[in-house]
Amino acid sequence: MATWEQFENEAGELASTVKARFQAAETHVLATLRKDGSPRVSGSEVDFQGPDLSFGSMLNAVKARDLRRDGRCAIHAHPSKEGDAKVAGVAIEVSGAEKASYTTGSEPPGDFHAFRLDLREAVVTSVEGDELVIRLWRPGQGVEIIRRK
Repeated sequence: MATWEQFENEAGELASTVKARFQAAETHVLATLRKDGSPRVSGSEVDFQGPDLSFGSMLNAVKARDLRRDGRCAIHAHPSKEGDAKVAGVAIEVSGAEKASYTTGSEPPGDFHAFRLDLREAVVTSVEGDELVIRLWRPGQGVEIIRRK
């Protein structure tokens, strides 16, 4: 399992860029898988809790049901001219004392689902001059830079 902390340790500069993109806006786009395998996109907020990137959902929302059935997901930060940031991995639902530690005051009223992301990749895509530049991190593999004209 790769945590946000591992990402910061392996690729600090890229992790900082991705985190800044997520912190620049309140809501982002979460992609999950429906029961039939087709994609579903939903709005979501993210937070950085200890070593993890975390996010939540209202109790029994369809995105939570998707994640409980199949945790594979991607989160796309609100886009801007500074670059396009995405993370992907597997959502792990947290409960009990761990869930209680995730409360930040922005949770929905009543009970809610809380998830942390087992991070599988992080990507920042930007335009530099006449090139599209993709910076990709995967756990244990460092940062790969891809340039396209």
